[in-house]
Amino acid sequence: MENYILEACVDSVESAVIATDAGANRLEFCANLVIGGTTPTLAMFQQVRKRCDNKIHVLIRPRFGDFCYTEDEFEVMKEEVKQYKKFGAEGIAIGILTPEGELNMQQMAALRKEAGNMSVTLHRAFDMCKDPKKTLEQAIELGINGILTSGQANDCVTGKDCLKKLYQESNHRIDILVGSGVNASVIKEIYQHTGATSYHMSGKKAVNSAMVYRKENIFMGLDGFDEYSIWRTDKTEIERAVTLLKEL
Repeated sequence: MENYILEACVDSVESAVIATDAGANRLEFCANLVIGGTTPTLAMFQQVRKRCDNKIHVLIRPRFGDFCYTEDEFEVMKEEVKQYKKFGAEGIAIGILTPEGELNMQQMAALRKEAGNMSVTLHRAFDMCKDPKKTLEQAIELGINGILTSGQANDCVTGKDCLKKLYQESNHRIDILVGSGVNASVIKEIYQHTGATSYHMSGKKAVNSAMVYRKENIFMGLDGFDEYSIWRTDKTEIERAVTLLKEL
């Protein structure tokens, strides 16, 4: 395969460098990947920009949880799009839904306009919408470049039939970026079933903290989270996916 996309989802400078060195030709840069990702700081982005020469799409998501936002949250999102455009991001990943589970066309159009010439991906808010076919057409109408989706399932293998329909209905008018559960062991199956040539993966593995002294029974985040495991992109996982995509 020649014109593939392998987008590595990363939430640290270290992971961004690892994924880039391993051959990922695009990054989706975020923070807090363990809770699905939120908007990273501008300082983190600037450091990644210094260290990585591939394309960087920035996740614009003000908080964990659903994709129905208050006016204040929406104003924050608009300002973040403006800032990342100014500081050289090649793209953004966004998604806003109405309480009824439809794409919020007014707010999405405003963010699309703010993005200007940047590439825009509708992220997995798409997988939470009520009518995927209608939302696909709305995304095309808005001038969005790609949709990140698992086929409205918990993982791309489970959602492969939906992914196939989306890819066919897109008719190359918008990119279908396959995500959730993507790794070298499933890409061939998904490609043969759907025809999709764009994939999104984190390749993350738990890395042991450098802390020697470890305080027990106190949690700084969600109760039960391991404070001393750090999720980081594994170079071998990205390399295996890149090798497979080149061979298909």
